Amino acid sequence: MAVPDEHPADLPTDLPECPSMQGTGLLPAELRAWMLLLAATGAVEQRLRTVVKERLDVSHDEFLVLCLLAEMPREGIRMTRIADLLGRPKTRLTYQIACLQHAGLVTRRSVHDDRRGVEVALTDKARRLLREASDQLAETVTEALESVMGPEQREAACGLLPGLAGDGRSTTTP
Repeated sequence: MAVPDEHPADLPTDLPECPSMQGTGLLPAELRAWMLLLAATGAVEQRLRTVVKERLDVSHDEFLVLCLLAEMPREGIRMTRIADLLGRPKTRLTYQIACLQHAGLVTRRSVHDDRRGVEVALTDKARRLLREASDQLAETVTEALESVMGPEQREAACGLLPGLAGDGRSTTTP
């Protein structure tokens, strides 16, 4: 766990325990668990925004597109599928993809059998930047989770989210 003075100045270091972890309110366990997931997601996003901007020079939403594409085949996927997976309006996604293309991080091409279809893929530059930033990004996620979850909750989350177990590095199968 990080020493409190290692956190950025704009983030509180003496956070009270998340109310959803106490279990003394009116909500059933499922909603308390959902609230804990929301708190964890918010903590991760808040801390990642700064690191993503400094390391990759993209917005948080553009970073989500890059992460999604990093897990897809090299030839890319359709923009409509990206919009569906990220829950984003297609018009907003079009703007984000244009920004990423301008930065040299994605390529965009028409689908040969569908004149309206567009496929997007990461460039080698984006793959290199993600590899170079991955350790710091993973550490940021781990620290954010530690700020809102106790050891039991983190262990449970690790069971649900592969790659969070052990030292926080993602694991892949051969």
